[in-house]
Amino acid sequence: MLKTKALIRLAFLGAAISWLIMVFADVTVLFSDLKGLDPDVPAWLPRVMLDAFILCLFYYYKLRIERDESLNFTDLLWKVFATGLIVTVISLAIRFLGFLLGNTPLPANVLYQDFVYQIDLSLFLSFLLAAFTSWKRLILYQKSKWLIRLWRVFEISLLVVLLYDSILVAFSEGVMTFTYIVIGVMVLILSANMKWVAYLNFRQKWTSLLLLLLCFFYLGYFLLTMSAEAEQIAEKSSVFMSFYGHVFNLVLCIFVLVYASFSFLVILFNLPTSSVFEQKLEEVINYQRISQSIQTEQNEESVYRILLESSVSSVFADAAWLEIRGEGSEAKTYTYQITEKESEDIRKHLQQNQVRGVLEQSSDRTRHLSKHLEGLKGARFRSIMSFPVIVKGETIGTLTLLKELPEAFTKEMTRIVSTFANQAGISIENFRLMGEAFQNERYKEELKIAKTVQRSLLPQRLEQDVDFEVAAFSESADEVGGDYYDTLRINDHQVGIIIADVSGKGTTAAFHMSQMKGIFHSLGQQALDPSEFMIRANQALVYCLERGSFISATYFALNTQTKKIHYARAGHCPVLYYRSATGELAYLKDKGTALGMIRSRDYCHFVETNEITYAPGDVMVLYTDGITEAKGAKGDEFGEERLVEAVRGHVHLPPKEIEQHIIRQLYNFSGSEDINDDYTLMVIKFR
Repeated sequence: MLKTKALIRLAFLGAAISWLIMVFADVTVLFSDLKGLDPDVPAWLPRVMLDAFILCLFYYYKLRIERDESLNFTDLLWKVFATGLIVTVISLAIRFLGFLLGNTPLPANVLYQDFVYQIDLSLFLSFLLAAFTSWKRLILYQKSKWLIRLWRVFEISLLVVLLYDSILVAFSEGVMTFTYIVIGVMVLILSANMKWVAYLNFRQKWTSLLLLLLCFFYLGYFLLTMSAEAEQIAEKSSVFMSFYGHVFNLVLCIFVLVYASFSFLVILFNLPTSSVFEQKLEEVINYQRISQSIQTEQNEESVYRILLESSVSSVFADAAWLEIRGEGSEAKTYTYQITEKESEDIRKHLQQNQVRGVLEQSSDRTRHLSKHLEGLKGARFRSIMSFPVIVKGETIGTLTLLKELPEAFTKEMTRIVSTFANQAGISIENFRLMGEAFQNERYKEELKIAKTVQRSLLPQRLEQDVDFEVAAFSESADEVGGDYYDTLRINDHQVGIIIADVSGKGTTAAFHMSQMKGIFHSLGQQALDPSEFMIRANQALVYCLERGSFISATYFALNTQTKKIHYARAGHCPVLYYRSATGELAYLKDKGTALGMIRSRDYCHFVETNEITYAPGDVMVLYTDGITEAKGAKGDEFGEERLVEAVRGHVHLPPKEIEQHIIRQLYNFSGSEDINDDYTLMVIKFR
């Protein structure tokens, strides 16, 4: 950036120094010619300094305009206009100064006239070079290789012409004519590159036309003014250096004039199409807004409003409404420039006249014939068209557009709004799917939390004793389940053991499972009789369980001092017990009703305490119904008999190995580890 600014200042300084030397040399040569003296400076010096001035000024504008990437099309025209305005004002100020001098000798002095002419020449060249640099950027917009090469050839040709003006070498008329033709063809080809015009909107085109007209004014002003000045000076001196005697100046002026003329005509002829282009652009933007609404908007209502606004602006509707059908008979209406009474009158009129294809949510046909509204008295609208908004094959609403003129909607408008309505339906569907995805993701996160909580409810370590050893296994069908097992040390010689199954699955079952854990730990420490434990547990759960929910459970009070087990069963699966002394393996089937089934004090009549005596080598298997009701490949259940067979041959093993064998047999039977109910198993082996 600093380097560029330094180069700009250097180029401007070079142009100023070259101009001063040029003016001094030209005035000196002219004065010597008028006095019939040999000039003190070479006669070729003014032309050489003019070339140096042009080159410095060219690089000045090249650095100022060509490398400024922030300039757009109209900014470039403003640059040319501003430069032309400045140089024209300076020239007019000098003219006004001459007018103030009146009939004094100074204005009639040829040296003064030559000085003024050189000022006008430098100002005019400044304007032409600014326009040349700006035209270059416009021509090379969306450039191609051949276009860049042609421009380079054109610039080199101008440089050759500039050098030709300096050395004053006379070429044959044929060579000069060929050169002029070649340069003229390049000027025409380059001037035909007008791709930038297509990117101007209506307002920018009018601005560009005005700026180009002012450029024509500047060109005309300087050409006429300098022609008159040159005639006056040429009459008095034969060595006068005229603008028109410099081929480069003429070529540069012609190029600027031709491209400005082409630009003016192309913009003028494209002016009627600007509104169509802008309308198409707005349609694309509106379509994009609807398509991206799922990413940018927070709810469906925003999508509905975008659909209404986009449709109205695209077809220039005078009024519109969007009716979205809600749950049941409820509907929500979004309106634009129409009252609720007017829309209701139109609906009734169309229904009474049995007009089909309009305002029918089940129809995908559109009609906009003026006859639909001809019979509606006092209505200000004469054209109507309507479109359904469809989501997942279901019509959720109707978009209606109205105009005050008859037959005001075209087929093109119909296609546009139909596209908007279809895209809005897709956006709304995606919006809902995304909402469902977010809900599912949130549900999954909640389940993960619930699973973590549930895992924390199950014991991390089971009570062990010199008299017995316990192993347990639990697997949920869902993320969380309702099976519960636990052990509790009541005193030095008593241990409480419980297994329970909450009706249902999922988070509700897990919640009731947590309630059961609290009851077990609070009542178990009181060393209650098992039946009393169940009675109190039922009383507590009656206030927690909703009707239809229940908990099956079996509670054991194991006494290592008396070698007895007291237990009560509340509707749970029977205990599978192996007696090592006799080798008998059987189920202990005792009566008992699940907790929460009877919501009164009569529950005490449906539960009882049972007693068994254990001996070393005995095995007690506790389980939930998910084990025995597990389905096999043929649809049959694992059942109590298969459970007996899975235990029978392995009673001599430690409880953990017995448990693993049962689970392995269970999975082999079902043929999959995807279970449809919670699996919970406890194996207790006495030593």
